[in-house]
Amino acid sequence: MTLPPEGRVFRYRDGVTLADVSPAGRARLDALARWLQDAAYADVTDTGVDGGGVWIVRRLALRVHRFPALLDEVEVATFCSGAAPLWAERSSLVTCGGQIAAEAVAIWVHLQPDGARPMPLPAGFDAVYAPSAQGRRARARLRHPPEPPAGAPARPWRFRGADLDLAGHVNNAVYWEALEEELVAAEPRGPLDAEIEHRAAAAPGEAAVHADGAMRWITDAGGAVVATLKAQDAGSA
Repeated sequence: MTLPPEGRVFRYRDGVTLADVSPAGRARLDALARWLQDAAYADVTDTGVDGGGVWIVRRLALRVHRFPALLDEVEVATFCSGAAPLWAERSSLVTCGGQIAAEAVAIWVHLQPDGARPMPLPAGFDAVYAPSAQGRRARARLRHPPEPPAGAPARPWRFRGADLDLAGHVNNAVYWEALEEELVAAEPRGPLDAEIEHRAAAAPGEAAVHADGAMRWITDAGGAVVATLKAQDAGSA
């Protein structure tokens, strides 16, 4: 990934603190997702482009070249890399010490204030973000298998009331904890490719994580798939 030759690039800075790391001192995936989310929110707030709707993540693809570590300073350079009438693509470079730590591409859907339906992008969006997108059309179609195969092993999971955000739904960054549960037990030895697709809003309560190869399906108490995760070593992507 390279930064666009023209157009807006917003830079957001943060640091890796005790609450962000695994026992090995590696920044967790949910911390990375939170920095990306905070950078996107800060960018939109800074522009003043507001159509009265809300933005939700539909898909986030993440390539981690090296995990930031405790006390590292992190910079997220984020820009619009594609758009469509109801959603937009945001690409981001995460750097530590001047070196690229991770790359991310996310699809954000613009919804009505109550979150019920998509609505057109805010007035003024193109004036701010179209130059960096360079006419590229963003695609929001989900790509993961929608259901786990029969007999796929499952482990119990639970979303907490503390996981809710302002919309009253489990925050996007929280879903990565289901994968982190595995990484903490067997720390990654190298680069990692991971992608999440959000299929429905989750509420607090019992859930489950079904596994099959590189795929994970998170289901709610009723058995409905709320999100899917795919993760593998970057070398095998």
